Amino acid sequence: MSDVPGSGVAVSGVAVSGVAASGSAVDVRDRFPGLANGWARFDGPAGTQVVDTAIDASADWQRSGNNANSHGAFAAAEACDALVERTQATMGELLGADPAGFVFGPSTTNNVFSITRAIGRDLGPGDEIVCTRLDHDSNISPWLLIAADTGATVWMADFDTATGRLDTAAVTALLGEHTRWVAVTGASNAIGTMPDIAAITAAAHEVGAKVAVDGVHLTPHAPVDLRAVGCDVYSTSSYKWYGPHAGITWVEPELLDRLQVYKVRPSPATGPGRLQLGTPAYESLAAIDAAARFLIGVGMPTLAGHERSIFTRLLDGLLSMPNVRVVGPHDTSDRAPTLAFLVDGHTPNAVARALAAREIAVWDGNYYAVEVMDSYGLDPESGAVRAGIAVYTDDSDVDRLLDAVAAL
Repeated sequence: MSDVPGSGVAVSGVAVSGVAASGSAVDVRDRFPGLANGWARFDGPAGTQVVDTAIDASADWQRSGNNANSHGAFAAAEACDALVERTQATMGELLGADPAGFVFGPSTTNNVFSITRAIGRDLGPGDEIVCTRLDHDSNISPWLLIAADTGATVWMADFDTATGRLDTAAVTALLGEHTRWVAVTGASNAIGTMPDIAAITAAAHEVGAKVAVDGVHLTPHAPVDLRAVGCDVYSTSSYKWYGPHAGITWVEPELLDRLQVYKVRPSPATGPGRLQLGTPAYESLAAIDAAARFLIGVGMPTLAGHERSIFTRLLDGLLSMPNVRVVGPHDTSDRAPTLAFLVDGHTPNAVARALAAREIAVWDGNYYAVEVMDSYGLDPESGAVRAGIAVYTDDSDVDRLLDAVAAL
């Protein structure tokens, strides 16, 4: 994957042309009312500030008189149906996917549990699932639990802790004639690493397996083309990309109709409705549509280049400090603009609190990336400090964080 300014940049195995590695300035801070309190926000990997149009879209929907439910014979119900179709179409444009596959739910974790429960009805002893130690636990525990219920076996692919990278070969070496599913992250929410999900998907398909990608941390930071990636399931959460708290999962439409889902009897027999456990939050759909439109409007290649420029300043600054250990990759290639670090003589929580005293928001702990923490021999609870770049982060924010860490 090239990291040369002006060259094409491949994102998770998908070629994207015309992205300069140095990025270009993106000034959208005034679009985020939540930044008005003056805090420097590096907490985006757990949830970003909400863009103005998403805030307005949610409020406008609730004032509109269109609050109703789907498939009714009156105007408000028809407006609900139209909103679902519009939001699915927008998500299809953002992620390069068939709009008919988008399922909306309260969170990615909720969605993945629902899907794996359905998948489990086709699994049994002798079947195999491959997961990775780079993943958030929402793409590990559901598979472990369904394997325990069905007698299937889960194999865990290790990543290289020296480089922070997950080689494609580490996953493909575990594939075989009994592999039914591969679960892999599009980008680590802890250390930012972006595996080559297109290559992993191709290898899995060669042995007849299907692939579920956790795209929660990938979607905000890189262009995604699911038609090029070729995976069968892809999950994302809109509150990680400037929208409301919600989970969106894409399931290849033919697979979606074949899954033996757990559902109430009157729910649809085909399509996303069979996996949506109850009425979707229409006000959230309006906000999801607006947040996705914001990303499309800025342009994901432009956004990725901007974030890379800001992130380089952060990464280089921390690497230059002798009392700081950056956990994971020490370069900007093939990664989201997120890093984990430790400060000598200070617990992660003490660092986070010291920064919070200076109105700088970072996370400490394991961020549900428990296998990552274990791989590095870090305490499973205290973990490390995490800082992530969002589209609204600027150089002054980075300088504030670096000054605060240096003061420790």
